[in-house]
Amino acid sequence: MFDALRKGFALTFKTMFRPVVTTEYPDVKREPQPRFHGRHQLNRHPDGLEKCVGCELCAWVCPADAIYVQGEDNTAERRYSPAERYAVDYQINYLRCIFCGLCIEACPTRALTMLHDYELSGDSREALIFTKEQLLAPLPEGAKPLPHTNAEVASRRIDYYENGFAAQNPLANVHDEYSPHPDERGDSVTVALVGGGTEPPPTVPGHGRPEEKT
Repeated sequence: MFDALRKGFALTFKTMFRPVVTTEYPDVKREPQPRFHGRHQLNRHPDGLEKCVGCELCAWVCPADAIYVQGEDNTAERRYSPAERYAVDYQINYLRCIFCGLCIEACPTRALTMLHDYELSGDSREALIFTKEQLLAPLPEGAKPLPHTNAEVASRRIDYYENGFAAQNPLANVHDEYSPHPDERGDSVTVALVGGGTEPPPTVPGHGRPEEKT
């Protein structure tokens, strides 16, 4: 019994002289780790167009069903993104979100990223359902507010799927069925498009690889 007490108090006294790691929050705030998953942000291109193309992949992959996306077509006089569609409505329910980051992995245009903001609180359930207006990044300096016209976008001659603007171009890495996915600027997701189709390639019974073409 006395041996157990001696060991217990020894640990207590040893801990008393260790450096204090407690942060006096909220007066002092610790800097999160570089890969910390905080609040989401919908990014823009340098000219102000939205990177989100309304594909809804983030909503489909979310294990907590926390994301709602409604896509709509761009028109010649009202363009919000460089693609055919854009997200007319985008919501993230932070009462459900588990901050796993799968939505970031699924996004093909790097439209959705996670910031270091971790102070998320609200007085009601509705206050924790963030809308597109709350998630959208500020308009870049010198950029014109949306919507833009097709003529304005074409006059800029910008390649929106160049590596400087997007994480990847979904059409830039068409390769055969067996080639590995290329690492592209450190991004963890690269979509391999086989033959330009939307259906998965046929598989050989008993094997996971696509069927050989003859």
